[in-house]
Amino acid sequence: MTSELYLLVLSILMTALFWVPYVLNRLVVRGFGGTLAGMSPDQGTPQSAWAQRAIKAHTNAIENLAIYAPLVLAAHVLNLHSPATRFAAVLYLASRAIHFVVYTGGVPVLRTLAFTGGWIAQMIFVAAILKWI
Repeated sequence: MTSELYLLVLSILMTALFWVPYVLNRLVVRGFGGTLAGMSPDQGTPQSAWAQRAIKAHTNAIENLAIYAPLVLAAHVLNLHSPATRFAAVLYLASRAIHFVVYTGGVPVLRTLAFTGGWIAQMIFVAAILKWI
């Protein structure tokens, strides 16, 4: 397995676990029955502000993974592996982890910088696929 694919799987795993903190908050705020009642997050007792931000950060992570994952897979199919693509894979994973933490924590400037890091990682893969680098 290439390092880019390995880091893609780690990015997917991380994104798949982003629901845990805000569902734990939902358990605290609404109780076990209220959490399992099947209400949407905006119904019932409101969750903590940080948990509401975590939901949005998770949604954003999923939206960006829908762009990033096909790029990594396309690069893999095209056998494009370089220091730039490895760097981009590390940058994406780190940027998205930081983005989730700072978005949940309500830190707007760092949130934007972390988002930009993930976008730059995507653009590195685009540049590699289009043979611009």
